[in-house]
Amino acid sequence: MPAIASSKSYRVGRSKTGLGLFATKPIKKGTRIIRYFGPILDSRIPEQDEIENKYLFELNGRWTIDGSVRKNLARYINHSCRPNAESDVRPRERKVFIRAIKNIEPGEEINYDYGTDYFKAYLKPIGCKCDSCEKKRKKLRAEARGEAAKAKARKARRVVAKGSKTKAAKKKKLNGHAVAKVGGRARA
Repeated sequence: MPAIASSKSYRVGRSKTGLGLFATKPIKKGTRIIRYFGPILDSRIPEQDEIENKYLFELNGRWTIDGSVRKNLARYINHSCRPNAESDVRPRERKVFIRAIKNIEPGEEINYDYGTDYFKAYLKPIGCKCDSCEKKRKKLRAEARGEAAKAKARKARRVVAKGSKTKAAKKKKLNGHAVAKVGGRARA
């Protein structure tokens, strides 16, 4: 049975994406960090099936946890494409625990992968803001700036080369000697 983190091992704090849950103590791999809880909704009841908020955690096709209650601090855990935690879903018990899959250092944000359905519905339209996606976008922007700089330099070299050809074309050779036009007349 994995160890359970003490109640003081995390705090809610400001994150890039709003509020997030941060470690206050080292959390070892395999440790249960927090329980995701709230009222259990039944999809067979139309009023409960029509509830729409971003804190719904689907246990299975029938049962869903509404995690929007204020006491549920697990709702502040943000998405990451390279998470340091994962959800441990127990549909028969109707419980969800968030468990560390890596060692988490104090001050590090706790995050897990929300899954493809949530990602497509909420995150993809605005763009994923997790660290790995931000680093990927930053790298792509840097590469694009580098390519643009190279293209600009090539264009500048072409303009310089083209300019030197036009100067050379203005000079005429007369009996093997270069002649420049001055005032419309050729002088040697």
